[in-house]
Amino acid sequence: MPEVTTPMAAALLAPLFLHFGLIAGLYAALTWARLTTVRRGEASKNDFARADGDAPLSARFQRNLANQFEAPVFAWIGAVLLILAEQATAWDVAAAWVFLAGRLAHTLVQCTGDDVALRGQVFTINFAAVLWLMGHAFLAVAAAALT
Repeated sequence: MPEVTTPMAAALLAPLFLHFGLIAGLYAALTWARLTTVRRGEASKNDFARADGDAPLSARFQRNLANQFEAPVFAWIGAVLLILAEQATAWDVAAAWVFLAGRLAHTLVQCTGDDVALRGQVFTINFAAVLWLMGHAFLAVAAAALT
């Protein structure tokens, strides 16, 4: 059984747990934005039952929160596979930190403005890190299957 509490495993998981902290913060921001929207009379609580029910303030947080469960899930999958295969390296740890920095930048850009081009550029940062993690995980699993 692989050891999941090695220093390398902990180093690889640290930025991913911080990513979870970002998600928790986004849930808090979404709740605040929705309560603010209701208090201002711009929406009722029932409006949020519909996918398009968010006012512009809360819609930014809602959309960014949804983004946290798309490509970022593969960063987690890659990291866990690398740990289970006992193949995590310092390059993977660096990629996980790049992933986190990219997610933070993407969140800041998406939640504070409408610059879609810039949002795409910062998305590329974290997606490159996801590609690294999944690519290395694929190679590690493939190598293990061949032995």
